[in-house]
This record gives sequence, structure tokens and C-alpha cells, in this order.
Amino acid sequence: MHIPDGYLNVGTMVGTAAVSVGGVANAVRVVSKKLGEKQVPLMGMLAAFVFAAQMLNFPVTAGTSGHFMGAALCAILLGPWAMVIIFALVLMAQCFIFQDGGVLSLGANIFNMGIVGGLGGYAFYRLGLKLFGGRLHSKVVPSFLAAWFSVMLASAACALEIAIPNVTPPLSVVLPAMVGVHAIIGLVEGAITVAALELIRSTRADLLELQKA
Repeated sequence: MHIPDGYLNVGTMVGTAAVSVGGVANAVRVVSKKLGEKQVPLMGMLAAFVFAAQMLNFPVTAGTSGHFMGAALCAILLGPWAMVIIFALVLMAQCFIFQDGGVLSLGANIFNMGIVGGLGGYAFYRLGLKLFGGRLHSKVVPSFLAAWFSVMLASAACALEIAIPNVTPPLSVVLPAMVGVHAIIGLVEGAITVAALELIRSTRADLLELQKA
């Protein structure tokens, strides 16, 4: 899902970079007002986890790759804007240190995974809480759906950015390849996200209340 340089046109790179800069700036503004002492170490731990998990890539098509994302887990634990900061830092480190994703495509990668995937997945989580609130395991299904949709949204955005401005590869090739593979990845991501949240709920339930605090 990390887009390398050379796959996006100038308009796409500039547009996604502008949205990403605005999103990160707003995230810093919001988080700086709400961040508590307990949240800072957890942000670091989640950033390290996401960084390590995303380094396990496998190729999909047209120079793109698939991997565990972790946006829903970060957003559920710390809130959506803290997640955006985590993803911006992780993707910058991957780009500049390990050349995982292009420098010119960095804005697009932050946009796809942190903003479209992360914020979109969290929106599904909040919707799921309203639909399943008060029922048995009321947070399990919303958490799973948030993780699955976050991966699907990010992969679809990635495919559209690559294919729409270009003749080769066509959208009919890139979109099914990216979304199809990530539909499976999303199932694994959903299972990992639910397992991680249930483990935290059984051992450190207080961490699930941090963003409310």
C-alpha cells in the first residue's frame, strides 16, 4: 500500500500532500489540548508496533504492496487524531530511513492510510457502537468492521490515485487487485485488532478509557 515515486501525477501528489499537511496540523492542534501523561507512552508503543508490522510487506500489483495497517487499533485506543499523528511519523520514518514508499508520494501515503483509511475506519467504529450498543460484545463487531473498512478504504484510494491519471496500469486492473487482496488482509487485520483490544480489556481496561479522559 506504500506508493513509490513515479506512479502519481503532479496534481495528485500536490493535492494529497496539501490535505495531509492540513490533517496533521489539525491533529497536532487537537491532540496537544487533550494529550495526557498516560497517552504519551502508549502513542510511542503503538507507533513502534505499527512501524514493525508495516515493514512486513508483500507485492500486490503496479509497484504497490500489502501489509497490516493498524489504523483502527490506534484510533480506538487513543482517538482518531492521535492516530493521524502516529501514522504520519511512522510513514515518514519508513520513507526516509527504509525507502518504503516514495518521498514525493509521502503525502499520498499519509492521506490514504492515516486520513482516508484511519478516519474512515473510525467513523465505521462510531457507527457500529450506535448500532450494537448495549448488546453482548457490543464493541467486538464495530472494532472488526473498523479495521476491515480502514484497509479497504485505504487500498481503494491507493488504486484510484495510481490508475485514474494514467493509461497504464488501467483502473480495471489496479482496483480489483488492490481491493481484492486487501479484503483478505482486512479480515486478518480485523481479527488482530479485536484480539488486541480484548487482551487490553482483560488486562488493562483503563487504557480503553484514555481517549475519553
